[in-house]
Amino acid sequence: MIFVGFGFLMTFLQRYGFGAVGFNFLLAAFGVQWALLMQGWFHTFEHGKILIGVESLIGADFCVGSVCIAFGAVLGKVSPVQLLIMTLFQVTLFSVNEYILLDLLHVKDAGGSMTIHTFGAYFGLTVTTILYRPNLEQTKDKQGSVYHSDLFSMIGTLFLWMYWPSFNSAISNHGDAQHRAAINTYCSLAACVLTSVAASSLLQKKGRLNMVHIQNATLAGGVAVGTAAEMMLTAYGALIVGSICGLVSTVGFVYLTPFLESKLHIQDTCGIHNLHAMPGLIGGIVGAVTAAAATEGVYGKEGTRTPSVQGGFQAAGIAVSLGMGLAGGALVGGILKLPFFGDPTDENCFEDNVYWEVPGDEESSMYCMNDSNTKTGTDH
Repeated sequence: MIFVGFGFLMTFLQRYGFGAVGFNFLLAAFGVQWALLMQGWFHTFEHGKILIGVESLIGADFCVGSVCIAFGAVLGKVSPVQLLIMTLFQVTLFSVNEYILLDLLHVKDAGGSMTIHTFGAYFGLTVTTILYRPNLEQTKDKQGSVYHSDLFSMIGTLFLWMYWPSFNSAISNHGDAQHRAAINTYCSLAACVLTSVAASSLLQKKGRLNMVHIQNATLAGGVAVGTAAEMMLTAYGALIVGSICGLVSTVGFVYLTPFLESKLHIQDTCGIHNLHAMPGLIGGIVGAVTAAAATEGVYGKEGTRTPSVQGGFQAAGIAVSLGMGLAGGALVGGILKLPFFGDPTDENCFEDNVYWEVPGDEESSMYCMNDSNTKTGTDH
């Protein structure tokens, strides 16, 4: 999911496929290593050593998932050095936020609606707001997609869609909780596809589907069911959550994204506000309501908190993740704005050939030069 799913999901930009997959590969590989250390210090540090196991690796991947989400907001507008610095700080802040929620507040968040999606999305949105570029209008042609780039992006979508049930259930207790997490996620994702397709058709001219909606909004159900995945949400509850999120995410792409860019200067390249931020908040709310509505007859007696108290702590977890994302994004955005990190100029944004050797570029430029010389009568 982290290396293939997120990587290919962002290849929709017609001239930034190398950057999407390659830089995602880079920040994920770096982030996993730093996350093992940061999370190890908070969770498994014993006798001067950090214990590493399968669960540690999964936790590190979860952490990097949050970084990949934030990467989506700044895609095509930052340098590799800026990405590595953002990853360094975000992994650190993610680990602190996760420690507060899981270890201090004892919040339940199996699929990371709050710790991964809400934090990662609002972190990335704040960073891209700080790095606002007023002259990006001139690159509108490069911010679009072409037929094959959208097809590549769908590979990422399908990869993420297929594996999301295992993502949400990976760290749940083996047995009933893990089964519930997988089933609830699968049902939510399935319902989300239907409402996303229906909403896209209704909101587009002549009832045609928009590939952007199908690539992104169809995944929102997996995000929103994350917190409550292992709870007694039930299949019909998961279907309702997925249906709502498919609609909310699609409407967000059609109406909210243009509004945020024009009025609030939030240049969200991949639309992470619609896929991760809003569904993440919905997921946190669903988790708080589900926890508050728990009964001893359904769950048995667990812990010392009453359901209403646990619901309150779940709600507090939403606020903490949101606050950490906004504050951390503002801090890191300010650091990335420093002039010596080699960020691309406005006209070079969304272009692979700034940082990559692109096959055909040299031949193309040579052909243009030769053609120009021929017209002026130059002998070759």
